[in-house]
Amino acid sequence: MEQTRRRPSVAHAHALQEDAMTATDHTPDLFALSGIRGPVLRPDDEGYADEVTGFNLAARNTPDVVVGATGADDVVAAMRWAAATGTPIAVQATGHGANFPIDSGLLINTSRMTDVRIDPSRTATVGAGVKWSLLLEASAPHGLATLNGSSTDVGVVGYTLGGGLPLLGRAYGYASDLVRSFQVVTPDGTLREADADHEADLFWALRGGKGNTGVVTSLVTELLPLSRVLGGGIYCAGEHAEPLLRAYAEWAPTTPPQMCTGFSLLRLPPLPIIPEPLRGRFWARVAVAWTGDLEEGERLLAPVRAAAPVEFDTVADMDYRNADDIYQDPRDPIPARECCALLRDLGPEAVETLLAQAGPAVPDFPLLLVELRHMGGKLAGPASAEDAVCSRDAGYLLESVGVPAGPEAAAAVEAATTSLYAAMAPYGTGRTMPNLHGRPGDASDRARAWTPEAYDRLRRTKSVYDPQNLLRYGHTVAPAA
Repeated sequence: MEQTRRRPSVAHAHALQEDAMTATDHTPDLFALSGIRGPVLRPDDEGYADEVTGFNLAARNTPDVVVGATGADDVVAAMRWAAATGTPIAVQATGHGANFPIDSGLLINTSRMTDVRIDPSRTATVGAGVKWSLLLEASAPHGLATLNGSSTDVGVVGYTLGGGLPLLGRAYGYASDLVRSFQVVTPDGTLREADADHEADLFWALRGGKGNTGVVTSLVTELLPLSRVLGGGIYCAGEHAEPLLRAYAEWAPTTPPQMCTGFSLLRLPPLPIIPEPLRGRFWARVAVAWTGDLEEGERLLAPVRAAAPVEFDTVADMDYRNADDIYQDPRDPIPARECCALLRDLGPEAVETLLAQAGPAVPDFPLLLVELRHMGGKLAGPASAEDAVCSRDAGYLLESVGVPAGPEAAAAVEAATTSLYAAMAPYGTGRTMPNLHGRPGDASDRARAWTPEAYDRLRRTKSVYDPQNLLRYGHTVAPAA
């Protein structure tokens, strides 16, 4: 794995801040900042397109300048310049959650910050650009695992800032539950250490409040004593979606927290990036990750396997390093229109409504994925310290993904997305999750990711750390008046 420079001290960062401020007092040009070691690029510069393009190709980013940060020092200098010049700030590592185009200002690309250090106390210090795959590979030789989501290609930091809904969430909770501390640069260019005892409001906001209060340069997180799971997918032809979903809705609430599952409707295009035999077909699938006794897990799955004709079944004892094989998420960048809603439960009426919207009887349904993730278990329990995660009362997450490849497809995807969530609203909590919310709308739409109390507190905290609202791209909120 790549090793970056040692984690800088706060005193060192403060010295860099003074240097950066001096530079910006004399010239507003970011190129004059000697503290920035990574590339500093404008739209006409070679390499600019590669720096600003993320995994989600639906967001076309065109910032005025992009900084390829190599460490916390670069972030400090860039943020200090932005504060001095009133330049809005965005941050990107992998760009999986790029649902909002960055059309001006400063983009800080943290993808070079890939330092990982594993501590014998079962913790890891993780740089801002680290993907879950890198952290998992570093952890596995120690018999340890991570609370990653369905794809390990996603960045650790951005995912965790939104709470993070892990593959093993019912068994272990949210990714943010395991974070012990953050190193973060706030928009005034100050490098801070935030944990439960220091900068407690900032620590609260960084665990579920997304990127509203600063740019995280690294975090310290606990790891799990786990190396293997019973994992994979049970696939039926899409025409059998109804009996499989009805059985799943009855079965899932009866399972212990070690059983982490999801039900998916997959309409997969005939493209080479889709593996055989999934390519070009409509599937109904139950994805499984079981952390308990192998034989007990197999016994618990019997009702699902008996619900409908199974075309193929990949559920088996597996090395957790192969976690990506469970949900088979795309590995190549695509344009995506994401959306989600939190559901209270999955009763017969909710099942009927979902099938009427997206089931096999709907011709030419344009969404690539409609998925239900079973929640509860540790996801419903309290966090070890106060946080901004507001989905602990949900029974299921409803998520959808469409591919808006061209104006006609984009219109069809938007119409289907709007119809699906309007129909499912009566069964929802009224809230979303910030990581999967999709394109953020106005203030009331963004507020749906939190309870009213958490939203108000997030705005108040933002007013302390970002009163100029420099961090205004993505799923951000305005500071309180």
